[in-house]
Amino acid sequence: MEFFKQNTRIDFMAHAKGAAVLSTILFILSILSLAIYGLNMGLDFTGGTQIQMSFNQEANLNQIRENLQKGGFVEAEVKNYGTSKDVLVTLVPKKAEGDNVNKDMVVSQVQKLLPDAKIQQIDYIGPQVGEELATKGALAIVIALLGTMIYIALRFEFRFAIGSTVALIHDPVLILGIFSFFHIEFNLIALAAVLTVIGYSLNDTIVIFDRVRENFRKMRKATPVEVINLSTNQTLSRTIMTSVLTLLVVFALFFLGGSMLHGFSLALIIGIVVGTYSSIYVAGSLALALGLNRQHLIPMPKEALDERP
Repeated sequence: MEFFKQNTRIDFMAHAKGAAVLSTILFILSILSLAIYGLNMGLDFTGGTQIQMSFNQEANLNQIRENLQKGGFVEAEVKNYGTSKDVLVTLVPKKAEGDNVNKDMVVSQVQKLLPDAKIQQIDYIGPQVGEELATKGALAIVIALLGTMIYIALRFEFRFAIGSTVALIHDPVLILGIFSFFHIEFNLIALAAVLTVIGYSLNDTIVIFDRVRENFRKMRKATPVEVINLSTNQTLSRTIMTSVLTLLVVFALFFLGGSMLHGFSLALIIGIVVGTYSSIYVAGSLALALGLNRQHLIPMPKEALDERP
């Protein structure tokens, strides 16, 4: 199945400069948002107590929030999960308490403040554990990027490696910038989505790079711009079909998966759109800007050995 004809000739590289300006602006805005607002870290990273509870009738979230604030839980986060009768309460420990939090006492206080609630499950993460998870999460992203760069450099060429790495840094930063600007909770599930986006974007990039290398061998007289344009057009149907079908599933998760999966599905939606764009306009354009040509991808024939004694 093809969305685009075989002879499609869209001049992607004609818009490379405009795309570079757009990417630079979005990247800078994302960095500024992260610097100013930071990330709204979830329980996985900040530590605290998360209580799942249910009510016999539809829960009044505002009333529950007011009752908890009157009891001293000023920063309590209250939201529905599953049905309107099920509520998820997240309590962040006070700085003075540190790790010295009596979980049973916290649950007892919540039960007194919300006598109609039936507690289903209690999860507790200490602040030190949360800090360790944040550190390991950041380390996982760095290792993924380094591993990707090494793989691309070995399989293709270092100009492609630089282009793909910049694209893979570009994608997560834009996702984090949007999470930061709109104060969306960032937890381990959202981090998993970011790592998934890195792999997804890399897959698109490798498909295009592989076709570029193949076309350089076939089209001896074509310029690098013509080769990259042709390669992108040849893989366009595959890229669009993969992205659209994946987005359909992710949109279903976003609208029907409940609030618990909103961060995960939103990160994937942003990542799929941005990753598809960056595979074309960031990775390919940057490799071209670094001077990519035929000699970089096609090995030169070895000189004949001198068999004279």
